[in-house]
Amino acid sequence: QVQVVESGGGLVQAGGSLRLSCTASGLTFDDYAMGWFRQAPGKEREGVSCMSRSGISTYYPNSVKGRFTISRDNAKNTLYLQMNSLKPEDTAMYYCAARAGTCYLAPSWYVIWGQGTQVTVSS
Repeated sequence: QVQVVESGGGLVQAGGSLRLSCTASGLTFDDYAMGWFRQAPGKEREGVSCMSRSGISTYYPNSVKGRFTISRDNAKNTLYLQMNSLKPEDTAMYYCAARAGTCYLAPSWYVIWGQGTQVTVSS
């Protein structure tokens, strides 16, 4: 059974940090580009980072660039998202997703999704 499972969300004050993890199973992890996405209530899901299969290429939207860092450990089948300098507007459900092939920030390209982990940033 192919699945990805997120963890590491929680409540943090503005300016704080969190590290999210996503562990994959049932797939050959290094065959997949991986992405982090978020969705706030009443808003569309948006990409916050993606990483190529090798880990060489990464992409971020301007809203998180310089604050969020994506990484992966292919030996552990795990993807990470280090989030620093968090802002209240970062509050959302965060999802991990996988796709065979190239890394994209658009959610529509991904077919394997986790259940999400909630991140809440208080002001």
